[in-house]
Amino acid sequence: MSSFFSRLKQGLSRSRDSLAQLVPGGSVDALSEEEWLDIEDGLIMADCGGELSGSLVQQARKRRGSSIEALKTSMLSMIPDAKEINTSENGPFVLLVVGVNGTGKTTTIGKLATMFGQQGKSVLVGAGDTFRAAAVDQLAVWVERAGADMVRQHDGADPASVAFDTVQRGVARNYDVVIVDTAGRVQTDRGLMDELAKVRRVISKAFPGAPHEVWQVVDGGTGQNAVVQVEKFREVAGTTGLIVTKLDGSGKGGIVLQLSHTYGLPIRYVGVGETLEDLMPFNAEAFITSLLPEHAVKS
Repeated sequence: MSSFFSRLKQGLSRSRDSLAQLVPGGSVDALSEEEWLDIEDGLIMADCGGELSGSLVQQARKRRGSSIEALKTSMLSMIPDAKEINTSENGPFVLLVVGVNGTGKTTTIGKLATMFGQQGKSVLVGAGDTFRAAAVDQLAVWVERAGADMVRQHDGADPASVAFDTVQRGVARNYDVVIVDTAGRVQTDRGLMDELAKVRRVISKAFPGAPHEVWQVVDGGTGQNAVVQVEKFREVAGTTGLIVTKLDGSGKGGIVLQLSHTYGLPIRYVGVGETLEDLMPFNAEAFITSLLPEHAVKS
């Protein structure tokens, strides 16, 4: 757990350092109006969003103790509880993974396959990003490394066909987990979004009740664009959880709080680096403790 916490803390160092410059030290009762405005500005700059930042400050002002502890308690109250993953009792757990190109989706799927494999589960991955040969090849390397199996078709094949074949094979051969990749959807392209809806439909025909989860991968450094992406994908794909990657590359760690609070979606994993260990199951308290400075700058 200490190793987990230290990696998370290191990965969020830019966000934490940025917040430290605008979160004054001292108790809640001792802060001036201007200092509370500084805190709100710091949260906005960390991509918590204007509305959520205002709500966090409003809640924190009503609490006792230090400004940091008050913010931490307020942040925790804003994050919805994550329910246990809805696995299937009579067949594989089918996971559909969506997201635009550049979010780290392919790498994330490879890491998820590895994690499930380390839990002793048999894993089958469907390479549905059929229009990017490099993405399929990259996924194949991860899948082989994970000791999992993969279904792939020719370049340019119908992604829905790949999804259907993958789930059918997963059911027929009693895999524990089936992960279906999708093309890097541009959320403003109606045709591509319609195709994503088709992928979801055929999965349910191959295995009624599937997909059991739909996780969207978003790049934490893209700020408000990530908010727009989640809104659109949720409408079409029925997103049930989020994976926020690349949090080590910017000072925008607050986007995790904004996405979770705005859409009431659980954050399943966060990514703070390139290695397998840097994709971590989301723990709200550990995340917020790592995001906030230990000792705020005294005014």
